[in-house]
Amino acid sequence: MNNYILKSDSQLFIENNLNSNISKLILKGSPFPNITIQELANQIIAKKKSEKKLPTWHTTANVYYPPKLSIEQTSSELTAKYKSEIISGKTIIDITGGFGVDALYFSRNFESVFHCEINKELSKIVAYNYDLMKIKNINCFASNGIDYLKENNSFFDCIYIDPSRRNDLKGKVFLLEDCLPNVPNHLDFLFTKTNKILVKVSPVLDIKSTISELKNVKQVHIVAVDNEVKELLFLLEKNFAKEIQLITTNIKSKKRTNDIFSFFKTNKKNEVTYSLPMKYLYEPNAAIMKSGGFDEISIAYDLNKLHKHSHLYTSNKVVEFPGRIFEVEQIIPYNKKKITRIVPSKKANITVRNFPKTVAQIRKETKIAEGGDVYIFCTKLKNESKVLIINKKIN
Repeated sequence: MNNYILKSDSQLFIENNLNSNISKLILKGSPFPNITIQELANQIIAKKKSEKKLPTWHTTANVYYPPKLSIEQTSSELTAKYKSEIISGKTIIDITGGFGVDALYFSRNFESVFHCEINKELSKIVAYNYDLMKIKNINCFASNGIDYLKENNSFFDCIYIDPSRRNDLKGKVFLLEDCLPNVPNHLDFLFTKTNKILVKVSPVLDIKSTISELKNVKQVHIVAVDNEVKELLFLLEKNFAKEIQLITTNIKSKKRTNDIFSFFKTNKKNEVTYSLPMKYLYEPNAAIMKSGGFDEISIAYDLNKLHKHSHLYTSNKVVEFPGRIFEVEQIIPYNKKKITRIVPSKKANITVRNFPKTVAQIRKETKIAEGGDVYIFCTKLKNESKVLIINKKIN
């Protein structure tokens, strides 16, 4: 940490340049002899990134920010709050502490929180910020979390892990065992230190594969914010061997209520009904789509599916639904000339589900731009016909 950054004139400079062009600012150089322009630029960029993601930090005077990558990789306050509400107890250890957002929210439901961060500089920054915020029940250790557990005899109510993807994987598909720490390899040891483990992973991981890598999975939480999946959370309980519950949550950042839908992972075949499009069309939110609960949502809301693989639903009476709801106006076979006549404004919102063409291909063929009040679903029906369903949005 460069303590000169915390001086009032430096903080004022950072505050006054939150909306400045960083490239131009860097070319001007630093106005302070003991702070490089790169250090100032990082504080400005990181604070700016925190504005919506970490409002508590952003609005607290004299917060010290780590390299911007730590801000990009950390949980948002919305998802950290969600995690803190699904577990509780007296003691929890975060063995992959990072910038400490999750640990701060855990501190509201646990008597003592242990924050382990292998990067000594980052650990020092986190400890400073907690002290600034007057958080008294978080203990920071500049240590590898696994090593810390091995070196002491403490037993925790919960262990939290947010493993990081190894850099050498580049753009390849990866598994949990490709992350650091390698959670599957350490599970037996970790269960000697706790009876509950909460693992956060990237939403790109496959849920089924991750369950098979782990053991004693009790719940899987699929967490979306404003219909974008942000995190997958796997709650493990020692010796648990019953049905796994999948809980989908779409957090609405501008509303007080969230869309929540849960079901149990089972091998039983669910009785799903199929039909042609009726008066209303339903599209599940992103968390449900990621969960794979396509039949379960149909049964729970008494809706018909259009096709086994289309994952669109329909009914003649509108029902409350965790997703988007549309009123069907017209159904036509795919024909670019017909679409042009139906959408004279040349603007529409297009979605493809189980359809041989992409949105980009359809826009190129029809010259229809994005936007407007018309919603078109290009999909396949139960009779295998490929159609366009023209709708207006009602929620």
